[in-house]
Amino acid sequence: MGRIVRETRIAAPRERVFDLARHVEAHVATMPEERAEGATGLLKPGDRVTFHQRQFGVPFSLTAEVSEMNPPERFADEQVSGVFGSLVHVHTFEDGDDGETVMCDDVRFTMALGPLGRLGEPVARRRLRALVDYHASALKRLAEGDEWRRFLDG
Repeated sequence: MGRIVRETRIAAPRERVFDLARHVEAHVATMPEERAEGATGLLKPGDRVTFHQRQFGVPFSLTAEVSEMNPPERFADEQVSGVFGSLVHVHTFEDGDDGETVMCDDVRFTMALGPLGRLGEPVARRRLRALVDYHASALKRLAEGDEWRRFLDG
């Protein structure tokens, strides 16, 4: 099983960061060349959303369902169909120093196709790490600036 953990310190209130992280359109705005279908706005338990993106020039889709929600501390989503054998992404949010939020992404995944798929795990891990890093950095910029107001009221 592969695992990626990323901690990001964000100079914004925890409730704002939590809501931006579960907002479909904010997610798409913080990911390179991604589009989504299904749920919109703020995700809640049981919501499903399908994300479409090209990787290495190949189109990929992943449908995730929100499996856990404990505002504003934690939520999780799990792949219900897609390119991985399994993928679970747990998002946690804690109060940090001086009003900042500590956001942690914990992604666990297995490859499809058994032993054959495991051969591609190093490439998948690097690409998934790059996407998690990109998204966390973009979400930080969004939450710390004024653009977050595009997605959330007040």
